[in-house]
Amino acid sequence: MLVPLSSFDLAYDALRTRWPETTEERDIATPYGRSRVHVYGPEGGTPLVLLPGGSATGLVWFANAPALGARYRVHAVDLLGDAGRTQRGGTPLKRADDLTAWLDALLDGLGLARTHLCGHSYGACLAVKYALHAPQRIDRLALIDPTQVFAGFRPGYLLRALPALIRPSQARARAFLAWETAGTHPDETWQRLYALATTVPGRKLIVGGRARADGLRMPVLVLLAERSRTHHAVKVAAQAHRTLPQAKVTLLPGTTHHSLPLTDPGPLNDQLMDFLG
Repeated sequence: MLVPLSSFDLAYDALRTRWPETTEERDIATPYGRSRVHVYGPEGGTPLVLLPGGSATGLVWFANAPALGARYRVHAVDLLGDAGRTQRGGTPLKRADDLTAWLDALLDGLGLARTHLCGHSYGACLAVKYALHAPQRIDRLALIDPTQVFAGFRPGYLLRALPALIRPSQARARAFLAWETAGTHPDETWQRLYALATTVPGRKLIVGGRARADGLRMPVLVLLAERSRTHHAVKVAAQAHRTLPQAKVTLLPGTTHHSLPLTDPGPLNDQLMDFLG
């Protein structure tokens, strides 16, 4: 018997069509459940794992995949505990250590002994925690407007987000997104997916406190949204310089936290490819 697709699934499938035709969909078995990874790029290319922000799904990198996949073997992940096609099952997801153990199993399942790692927002915080957990597996680390790494959230941002967190609805998620991304016009198909993702039952994002970036030893790139309402970009840049004196820290003009990484992707792609080499 066929089960009707949910509104979220329909939006997910619509955004999937924005990826290159040769993109592979892989479901990797882990102790925490099967994990969906969108894979694109030459089979012999240097691996690059992409972790999205909350509610964004791995599909959010559709505007970056064509450029990055010309050189790298891109692996864009649907996060464990978030909306998407990664399924929870087996070992329960309870704490931040479960996420690093999940990533260990995921990289093993993908056959990646070492990789470049890039994360946005919540995904950047997770990327830092994983790089501290398994530095021998990470060649270079790129952080795109990371949250809970160099600074906490602005109180005004949390107040705006509160209605959508307490009583999730498409309308509240849309209103919050419109406020944060004002003037940047993110892709409409992705906005629909983001709004629906916030209402998916059973989402469980594990934060586990701030990530201590001062322990990072691999090359690090920090790309900050100049107009981010999540935090004060200039102050975060200064803190990133103090925490990681050898890191490359750059502000992306005209961008907001939630307009990344998909809106005006050219400068972001150029920065990533220059850093990754």
